[in-house]
Amino acid sequence: MSTKKESLFSKKNMKLIKDPLNDSNPVSIQVLGICSALAITIMLENAFVMSMSVLFVLIAANVVVSSIRNLIPDKIRIIVQLVIVATLVITVDLVLKAFVYEVSKQLSVFVGLIITNCIIMGRLEAFALANKPGPAFLDAIGNAFGYTWILLVVGFIREIFGSGSVWGVKIVPDSWLIENGGFYEHNGLMLLSPIALFLVASIIWVQRSKNRKLIEAN
Repeated sequence: MSTKKESLFSKKNMKLIKDPLNDSNPVSIQVLGICSALAITIMLENAFVMSMSVLFVLIAANVVVSSIRNLIPDKIRIIVQLVIVATLVITVDLVLKAFVYEVSKQLSVFVGLIITNCIIMGRLEAFALANKPGPAFLDAIGNAFGYTWILLVVGFIREIFGSGSVWGVKIVPDSWLIENGGFYEHNGLMLLSPIALFLVASIIWVQRSKNRKLIEAN
């Protein structure tokens, strides 16, 4: 019992969680899953819900594919993976519509596009098909949280400067606004999708400028 725990949470396996948060981040380093960072990060709540959806789908898909990896014929492995991911995404979509309908409407088709998220299909191909469920689970957590923190940072910046709120709660008082005789005006550019690209690019620049390994890799 103790041996299994030690092997699962060994230093090598823990790198599966740590590396995607920085050195091999799926969004800022591997440049995957950019579409959702551009489209749904106008509000922090939307970014969080999308992140949790990807977290669930990636963990479940990684573990399932890893568990049946020896049973999947190589010629149809992509089809099998897509069926598994599609089933999980439909489940997520139904849950969101049942419990957070307003957020579900705002996310619109982007929840369905999780099926084609490069991060998910990439981890299934690159890791789940070649490893046991335990490491596949850790790999999914690492990559999902690597994706999550990027979306939350971008969503936070865009919402607070674009709408003056955080998670829908107004932070900038109306009395501060120029139209009310104040000194502050919301930056409408923050609500445009291209700004998300500039924010992600800024994160990439900061990461690479601080990490010698990433600079040398280039």
